[in-house]
Amino acid sequence: MSTSTVLTNFETWKHFLADRVSQAKKMGLTEDTISNLAFEIGSFLDEKVDPKNDEESVLKQLWDVGDQEERKTIARLMVKLVEKA
Repeated sequence: MSTSTVLTNFETWKHFLADRVSQAKKMGLTEDTISNLAFEIGSFLDEKVDPKNDEESVLKQLWDVGDQEERKTIARLMVKLVEKA
């Protein structure tokens, strides 16, 4: 599945992220490490990828107005969201 396909549909993106979080846990990564990786991914997406749907647009707007700590919170919340999916 290509990155553009994953990012087009928010549910697909959540499943993709949930799979990656699951893999990271199986590899023994800690919650903090996973959250830090989610923050790095969020930073990359913010800089390089235009939102493809309404949910991504809202996340980008929140990311853009947040400071670094708030962005880390958004990243942690995304991890928690996909863990519940």
